[in-house]
Amino acid sequence: MSQPKPAPTTGTLGLTGLTMNAMALIAPGAFLWLTFQIQSLYGAPLAGQSMWFGILAALLLCFATAYSYAELSKIYPGAGSSYLYAEQAFIGKTKAFKFARIAKFFTGWASHLYYWVYPGCMVGVTAILSGYLLNQFFPDTFAGNYNSPLFMIIFCVLFSFGVAYIAYRGVSGTTGVNSAINAIQITALLVFTVIAITYRLQHHDGDKGLHLSNGVPVSYQVDTVNVLDDKGKPVQDTWADTPPTPKVDDKGQPIWKQQDRVVTKDDLANKDVPLPEGFAEGDPFPVLQKDKDGKLILKDGKAIPVDFTVSFKPEDAVTGAGTDKDPKIFNGHVSAASVVAPHSFNFVFIQACIAILILVGFESVTAMGEEAKNAKRDVPRAVLLSLLIQGVFCYFLEYFAANYFLHNGYTMPNAAASGAPIGDMMVIVGTWLFGSYKLGRAFMLIQAATVFLALIGTTLSCLSTGARVTYAMGRDGEVGSHFGLLHSKTASPHRAIWTLAAISAVLGIVTVLVYLGGTSPGALDPKYHNVWYSFLMFDPASYAKLPNTLVIVTLISNFGTFLLYMTRA
Repeated sequence: MSQPKPAPTTGTLGLTGLTMNAMALIAPGAFLWLTFQIQSLYGAPLAGQSMWFGILAALLLCFATAYSYAELSKIYPGAGSSYLYAEQAFIGKTKAFKFARIAKFFTGWASHLYYWVYPGCMVGVTAILSGYLLNQFFPDTFAGNYNSPLFMIIFCVLFSFGVAYIAYRGVSGTTGVNSAINAIQITALLVFTVIAITYRLQHHDGDKGLHLSNGVPVSYQVDTVNVLDDKGKPVQDTWADTPPTPKVDDKGQPIWKQQDRVVTKDDLANKDVPLPEGFAEGDPFPVLQKDKDGKLILKDGKAIPVDFTVSFKPEDAVTGAGTDKDPKIFNGHVSAASVVAPHSFNFVFIQACIAILILVGFESVTAMGEEAKNAKRDVPRAVLLSLLIQGVFCYFLEYFAANYFLHNGYTMPNAAASGAPIGDMMVIVGTWLFGSYKLGRAFMLIQAATVFLALIGTTLSCLSTGARVTYAMGRDGEVGSHFGLLHSKTASPHRAIWTLAAISAVLGIVTVLVYLGGTSPGALDPKYHNVWYSFLMFDPASYAKLPNTLVIVTLISNFGTFLLYMTRA
């Protein structure tokens, strides 16, 4: 049963509750995992070295915006956020009051472009993450290079309406969920931060360390073999210029592309090269120690792998000749000071453009003015506190740890080429700390689960905020008046919530339809030709030509963000 309620809702949220709701939308646990690969790739091959300072620059800009929102929320407490502020800024002016409705209408729909699209984008991103995790748990059913379209579509619908149900139950339930999620994700981030920094501090230049070979952490150097084409012929390597120049050695002979070698049945049966105990088919094949005459060095009748050693030397941190063919490439930081250094204004600017997108969300709490016990006092504080805690405390620490960890065992180009670079780092440090790949992978999966929870929090917070903007517009008659109704029991803008849930489900499905567009994935292994991959699958050549729906929906959401902040200014 519903009824119009022109009076504000009863305030139940104090400073802690308001701050928790804003913190959930910023969600550092989710965005470190989701955006580190983009930040590593954007402005490559050198701009990644300014990632931490780029976040600092973006944070200063966000604080300026947050201060504006805080001051406006003191003057105009209530539901609607920027939509309310736009109206009030004009309505009190003698000559400009007639523009109040135009301003609030334009700002309200600009808010919708962000608050209606962003939850759908997050639904799609969560579906993609869930598809990745399915491969980790059920590798014989779900492929690693393709998420199941059927699973993601079903997930988008269930996830959207599941999160909407939490919002429908009322602001107290939403706040409780967001508080728990914030505590879990911050704890998980601190654990990763401490372990990653400790790994770097415990490994000095030349020490034995770990690196990844086909996703598996190993402590020895891995042998390589030629990459072969579909006809079984070696593929010639190329330089980085455009069009790419084939690589040749000093004698003019072709240099072939290399890939890590894996142990085969023949290798295990080869008595001339007795591999150490514990090696199995499919393991990375080690480089073996040899004497000066090229003969294998044996210990107890077994060959000895060559240790992999970490390097933090300047010549390994930045490689390349600096030419079109061989550009300079940033691999990792030589010291902690290098992590926090700006390096280049251009690099800082590039990284700040991305970092702004991981910091937005602090303004969302201004839409909850009517749920606050003391809106004029607590909402402004919550805006600034949420950005201070998530931005200064969480992002500064976690991005310092991730960048400080980079070295020759896991470089910035490795991160740029990975679907989950933070997951890779967690596997390495987890294997080092707990003593086995199995436990290291378990550590990564636990951390991935907290990322999933963080995505629930950010989707819930944005959906709740967007529904309240729609509610305020419905109450004013700027959209259908039925949106301006509150539920008689939960006092939530339920019709706006369920409408936004349906929109989020549709946009989530659109997001995942061609999330591999513009890429060139390998062909789907025939063993995965099952019901989960029975439709909406394209051949690899088609993916390269199709638009990337994930990027498209993200850009639309980001455009709404910039439009919203621009109209507020």
